[in-house]
Amino acid sequence: MLKNYRPQLRLIFDQLGRHRRNLPDLSSQKTCDDYMRSLCKQNLHREALEVFELLEDNTDFRITPSTYAHLICACSSLRSLGHGKRIHEHILMSKCHVDLILQNHILNMYGKCGSLKDAIEVFDAMPQRNVVSWTSMISGYSQNGRDDDAIKLYFQMLRSGHRPDQFTFGSIIKACSGMDDACLGSQLHSHIIKSQSGYHLIPQNALIAMYTKFGQIKDAYKVFSYIRSKDLISWGSMIAGFSQLGYELEALHHFKEILCQDAYQPNEFIFGSVFSACSCLLQPEYGKQMHGICIKFGLGRNIFAGCSLCDMYGKCGLLESAKRVFYNIDRPDLVSWNAIISGCANSGDVNEAISFFTQARGMGLVPNDVTLLSLLSACTSPLAVHQGRQVHSYLIKMGFDLNIPVCNTLLSMYAKCSVLFDAFKVFEDIRNAADSVSWNAIMSACMQHNQPGDVFRLMKLMLISTIKPDHVTLSNAVAACAEIASEEVGNQVHCFSVKSGLVSNVSVINSLIDMYTKCGSLENAQKLFDLMENPDVVSWSSLIMGYAQFGYGEKAIQLFIMMRGLGVKPNEVTFVGVLTACSHIGMIEEGWQIYRTMENKYGIVPTKEHCSCMVDLLARAGFLNEAEDFIQQMEFDPDIVVWKTLLAACKTHGNVELAKQAAENIIKIDPFNSAAHVLLCSIYASSGCWGDVARLRNFMKERGVMKVPGQSWIEVKGNFHVFLAEDTLHPERGKIYEMLEELWLQTLDDGCDLFQA
Repeated sequence: MLKNYRPQLRLIFDQLGRHRRNLPDLSSQKTCDDYMRSLCKQNLHREALEVFELLEDNTDFRITPSTYAHLICACSSLRSLGHGKRIHEHILMSKCHVDLILQNHILNMYGKCGSLKDAIEVFDAMPQRNVVSWTSMISGYSQNGRDDDAIKLYFQMLRSGHRPDQFTFGSIIKACSGMDDACLGSQLHSHIIKSQSGYHLIPQNALIAMYTKFGQIKDAYKVFSYIRSKDLISWGSMIAGFSQLGYELEALHHFKEILCQDAYQPNEFIFGSVFSACSCLLQPEYGKQMHGICIKFGLGRNIFAGCSLCDMYGKCGLLESAKRVFYNIDRPDLVSWNAIISGCANSGDVNEAISFFTQARGMGLVPNDVTLLSLLSACTSPLAVHQGRQVHSYLIKMGFDLNIPVCNTLLSMYAKCSVLFDAFKVFEDIRNAADSVSWNAIMSACMQHNQPGDVFRLMKLMLISTIKPDHVTLSNAVAACAEIASEEVGNQVHCFSVKSGLVSNVSVINSLIDMYTKCGSLENAQKLFDLMENPDVVSWSSLIMGYAQFGYGEKAIQLFIMMRGLGVKPNEVTFVGVLTACSHIGMIEEGWQIYRTMENKYGIVPTKEHCSCMVDLLARAGFLNEAEDFIQQMEFDPDIVVWKTLLAACKTHGNVELAKQAAENIIKIDPFNSAAHVLLCSIYASSGCWGDVARLRNFMKERGVMKVPGQSWIEVKGNFHVFLAEDTLHPERGKIYEMLEELWLQTLDDGCDLFQA
């Protein structure tokens, strides 16, 4: 009866390398049935389905329920919905008795193949169900993103009287993780502990993954520590949890424990977590050691481990090492290409990133949003704006101009490339679909380009949109208030933060403290600081800087002492504030001591700002020669700020020769710096060197150096009015000068001498 199929079946034998001189009698139904079942048992699923395809049209051919079950499992393994449906139809058309086991296999197959509709039809039509039936349906819901339905079905299962087993618990914990419901997760954990299957590895490993997903690393580790016989999944889940949640050293420590136990051989996924931990630590030396161990275990060319290793080297700035790893990967996929492109972006090599992008396209790979995000991250300097525009054109062509995360990165790219107009254009194109990140990105761009007025305008537009401001929005708005020193607007933003419940956010409070200090309202800044339960280093530094800048040096020093006493480690900004305070109150010895402890005790390498503070400390106290010696001993070239600091002190103490030297250095750096020329003229004049004054003024005229006029502003009823010296451009200048003249006459009538010293 099956002789007509003998040539095709012989071909399958040949393809499997199982050709024999005497082929079995394939005309027998039992032989073919046994043959398909044998292929499935050897995990030759595709070949088994090919045999079924040859025989399914033969209406006389019969398959046993056991073989049907094996074929359905083959479809589940291959995620082949088409074959699964055809086999299911073949079962229904045959006179085969469909028992509960076969029904469960069919139900599981539809769930794994993503056809929930068919799975639900099978489940609803089952005359009887066991725990496997319920678990398969729960797993199907979870695997297809319907975690809430999985939870509902689980409780329905409990009400039906069925007791969950370890597989049920594994599926329901996974569904709970997808719902991001920590409270429900704790309840399910309690249920697992009470059950007989509570100590099985499957639910325990699922609990570790769930607690990691919720960010509860202590609970995850507690579950891990109670597991008596851990397997590789237990170790891998725990190491991944440590790596993802910022406990990188613990991840490496547990990896070391695995290596000390001969029972375990780390796989590519564990190495992926280990490489990720090394990249977060920015410790390429650790990474190199792990790389050697990875090669030792035969995973040096593995695509998953290689991709993570390539990413690690890229983040640590070792682009050449990242490239060598990439070239060793067997058949790199798009994720691997994205990793090397991201590595080029992290190293600031935009041309290399574009080159790898072009190669990936040449290999027939279609870039995704991750590829474009990495490319745009590489184009973050004014010199790379041309490449950024090319990427912009490409993403429009590929339809990514409606992808909000990509557009947000594009917006930030233009802002960093100093092209604010194009950043606004991108924002306007996506404004109707913009998310909070989009609004915050354009506000941050405005702050980068000193446009605080645009921040307020955007804030008003955001308030009438569907997007609610978050802590980043308020931080930008408060920073804009600080930029224009507007305490009135700052108070309004402060009130809004209280009403919206965002005032408890640490970054918002720190921004408000900084704003109040810059506006000179130290009392309000201190009140906010006192309300904080655990002020961080930014909070302390902002308050210290505020007191230092407004002449309350003693208070700033007291805060610094309190901060260290509470165990808060100071940062670079803290020391700028403390050194400024020492300078303003003439604490020379204390300033020197603090400057030395920066690097010796706290490991903070002095920057130009710290050096400027030390120059100001010495020069302000009259130690001009010591200040000059300090400048000469600096490890980097002094900038304009350092020389201006010395020049101003020279004017105060009348040191003409050193003033000339400082001014000359400023002019070398910036030949058109008017402040240096004017200040030097003033020093010459105060010393009676009128010939030098005339010569310098002629030099300024020849060079076209113009004194920048003084500028001031005032806020009246929400509007800012800017004034320059001898201003004739203000629209209400007539009324302003009339009022000034009236005030002048009133002072004369009162007998006041305005020119009295």
